Amino acid sequence: MRYRKMGRTGLLVSEICLGTMTFGQQTDETEATRIINHALSAGVNFIDTADGYVDGKSEEIIGRTLKENRHSVVLATKMGAWKSGPAVTDAGASRKHIIKEIENSLRRLGTDYIDLYYIHAPDYNTPIEETLRAFDDLVRQGKVRYIACSNFRAFQLARALCVSALKNLTRFDCIQSPYNLITRDIEYELLPLCAEDGVGVCVYNPLAGGLLTGKHDPTKPPPPGRFTVARLGPMYSGRYWTTHNFEAVTRLKQVAEEHGQSLTHFSLAWILNNQTITSVISGVSSLKQLEDNLGATEITLSAEELTACDEVWQQLAPRQFLYGR
Repeated sequence: MRYRKMGRTGLLVSEICLGTMTFGQQTDETEATRIINHALSAGVNFIDTADGYVDGKSEEIIGRTLKENRHSVVLATKMGAWKSGPAVTDAGASRKHIIKEIENSLRRLGTDYIDLYYIHAPDYNTPIEETLRAFDDLVRQGKVRYIACSNFRAFQLARALCVSALKNLTRFDCIQSPYNLITRDIEYELLPLCAEDGVGVCVYNPLAGGLLTGKHDPTKPPPPGRFTVARLGPMYSGRYWTTHNFEAVTRLKQVAEEHGQSLTHFSLAWILNNQTITSVISGVSSLKQLEDNLGATEITLSAEELTACDEVWQQLAPRQFLYGR
């Protein structure tokens, strides 16, 4: 396992981050515990969860499993994407909700601090300064080590960094965004911003919900998994289950096989080739999937392979005139 610095910080995290969105639903606690322990033994020191993953069950499972290894792990969790209760204030990134949710996450995780605390999605009803001041207080109290954002656009991250600098507040040191061989729009503005300002980038959906394993057949209903699970299934189907994406996957699978690679390894190795990326979130539902994904860290793609990937992307999302020069 190799490790990378998170942006401009001194924090070292493994290139593979264990994603745990399935824990407590698709993956029962026994299997989840096996997955976590195997990841740790393989050198993974970075685990990602969220307050809304299976209504907090993911955090609870992680907390019980990490009792003896808590301080050797970089533990990340998120808040603000889903309502956490019946009140109108049980959502978003207001000071009130942040303070409520950090206490809930600390309790479920069985720890007194979070290494990396994300706002899970932009809150268009709360000024970013309010969110940053609340996060800054959590850092000063020792409940959080670093703060981060997820699903922000480039202008939103730039604005937040500016507010932190002007107001002398703790800044976002990482962003979590979707990125894979068929979802590359962050390359235009977000990744250059992160490289310029030293912001770490942890990417999710590296296999496009499983589409980039090459195992799905567009002529048949999706098998049980990410595309069928309650609440998330329709979102993932709308995001990835399209004719154009399947055509791209067919071409990418051919490229991978021509170079002696599985499409899974090829897809993950392609992301890790980008030095602006800090870590790839590997969300697995079984130990077998984790073992397979870890093999990608041993692969280096050639210039020929990278060019072939670019050609597929240009066919999927043809380059047009853009407003920025």
